[in-house]
Amino acid sequence: MGIAQYLKEIGRGKQGARSLAREQAADLFGQILDGDVTDLEIGAFCIAMRVKGETPEEMCGFLDATHARLQRAASASGKPVVVLPSYNGARRLPVLTPLLAGLVARRGLPVLIHGAATESSRVFVRDVLEALDIEPSGAAPVLRDGQLAFVPTEVLHSGLKRLLDARRAIGLRNSAHSLVKLMNPCLGAAVIVSSYTHPEYAASMGAVFERIGATALLLRGTEGEAVADARRLPQMEGFRQGQRMTLEPGRQGTLTDLPALPKEVDPETTAAYIRDVLAGRKPVPESIALQVEHILHLALA
Repeated sequence: MGIAQYLKEIGRGKQGARSLAREQAADLFGQILDGDVTDLEIGAFCIAMRVKGETPEEMCGFLDATHARLQRAASASGKPVVVLPSYNGARRLPVLTPLLAGLVARRGLPVLIHGAATESSRVFVRDVLEALDIEPSGAAPVLRDGQLAFVPTEVLHSGLKRLLDARRAIGLRNSAHSLVKLMNPCLGAAVIVSSYTHPEYAASMGAVFERIGATALLLRGTEGEAVADARRLPQMEGFRQGQRMTLEPGRQGTLTDLPALPKEVDPETTAAYIRDVLAGRKPVPESIALQVEHILHLALA
């Protein structure tokens, strides 16, 4: 069929572009994921949506198409899987997403990290996990209680990884970079732990979680990672089957009792710090400890 009719609607510039209905957005994104469009059309889609911005209805349509095509993980026991998307990596602070995952897993919940490297200049979760001797899964796993697994995005869907990789050619983020922080790569119940980098995304991401009836935790994370900044206590919004609630009001400014975070962000130093915290040799940062409790509340209440 092609996507030219959709590009004509979304590609008219900031003022003239028209938004797509959810069904149209699902058809458009499905064709992109299936590889039924040219590289030129993918580039046009990426730029058009970057200029226009996605509406919550469009993002719901993109998620509909994605969920229909994913290789999906599952929980062996039926307990909710805690899903941690990891796509931003570290620039100035260590990637502590594996620490959050380990803390949740040892409380008895299955935990799935999914992610990919989207830039060349950052340290990503895969690097830290390898330093922790956690190998990536080659297929969508069935997770035991207390098990932590890492699934690269290309295992979930190769077309989604290709769209993420378009950033390297175009130089700009696209709709897929927002979508991966909202999607549920699991069959059955899940708690999606998601983060934003700018306040305006909190409203749009929350609106999507409400519309799709998700159970999720949303916060301003650490450099875009879905783990609370160890130096601060951010506001944390919860969603249970789409119903919004404030789980943590947060505090302004920097915490007074700061953890001794490593000064380097390389994988080996970060992994050593995570091992020390999980072994009790160093304290769990307060904000991350509270985040763990809020995740458990959403998963088990």
